[in-house]
Amino acid sequence: MSDTPSARRSLTVVYNPVKVDDLVAAQELVAKAAARHGWEDPAWIETTEDETGEKQGREAVRAGSDVVASLGGDGTVRAVASALVGTDVALGLLPGGTGNLLARNLGLPVDSLEDAVEAMLGGTDRRIDVGLMRVADQPIQPRESHGTHDGGPQVDDDEEVFLVMAGLGLDGQVMAGTNEKVKAAVGWVAYVFSALRQVFSRGFRVDVASKGGSGVTGESGDHERDHDEPSGSVSRHARTVVVGNCGTLQGGIELMPEAKIDDGILDAVVVAPKGALGWISVLSDVVTRHRAGHGRLDRLRGRELTVTAGRPVEAEIDGDPIGEHVSLGIRILPDSLVVRVG
Repeated sequence: MSDTPSARRSLTVVYNPVKVDDLVAAQELVAKAAARHGWEDPAWIETTEDETGEKQGREAVRAGSDVVASLGGDGTVRAVASALVGTDVALGLLPGGTGNLLARNLGLPVDSLEDAVEAMLGGTDRRIDVGLMRVADQPIQPRESHGTHDGGPQVDDDEEVFLVMAGLGLDGQVMAGTNEKVKAAVGWVAYVFSALRQVFSRGFRVDVASKGGSGVTGESGDHERDHDEPSGSVSRHARTVVVGNCGTLQGGIELMPEAKIDDGILDAVVVAPKGALGWISVLSDVVTRHRAGHGRLDRLRGRELTVTAGRPVEAEIDGDPIGEHVSLGIRILPDSLVVRVG
């Protein structure tokens, strides 16, 4: 979807104090930029361990903010965005963590707070999709939810919003096993250290089904597949399953090259290498952006996906570990979030 010019004027910054080294300097930088662009003096709301950004985002919406900016890690971004889904209030992205994956996928500045502020205040509005996920310890379907989430009628009580990726298996284990002190010291490289500790742990049997898209894409492998269009399914012993609203990781690695953040479709990969050589082959395929597929890497596309493991497996949502679960029910909510882009 094309960007839409707008005259935003009122800004609230929701910030995670753990991720902001010099709050006074950040406030001065944002205030000067706001004045230069003709915006009102920004309001600032701090997150807490119990209230990580969603409640603060709702407060900002009720106060009449045109833009609610997140200054923190990916978890803060997701929490603030959850409050804005289904509204016309725009999300601003200010880098404060190690990932900044949504900003990376939108081509926004991630290394300079000053550049990010300029992009936000002088930018335009863009509508993007969000993913919705619910978890269970038994097989579920994406739309078997009831009730209305505080964020709006489009999100059910038992669904969590995600902006970038969610999944289970190795990615969940890596997130759960990453040392926060190491991450603070070396950044996203801490995830590599965690992955090296987890990469040869045992896999799990999994069934992944998609509806409302092109189904399974790529090369055929040595396992069962169902090509009933417009749906598809994969059943195999895997190491990780990742479902993405967009597909770029740190370092510019495109895990899901076909993923677009505003196409109304979710992309998924099922990774099932055997041994060290299998991992090398799969990683090489990902790094070289081999869109056709790989015998140990399946790709699916759809508006709804279900992931059902044969045993409880560590899961994650936008980089936050959420414990062990058997089943994920995931669906796309198209054009439901406004984001400020440069």
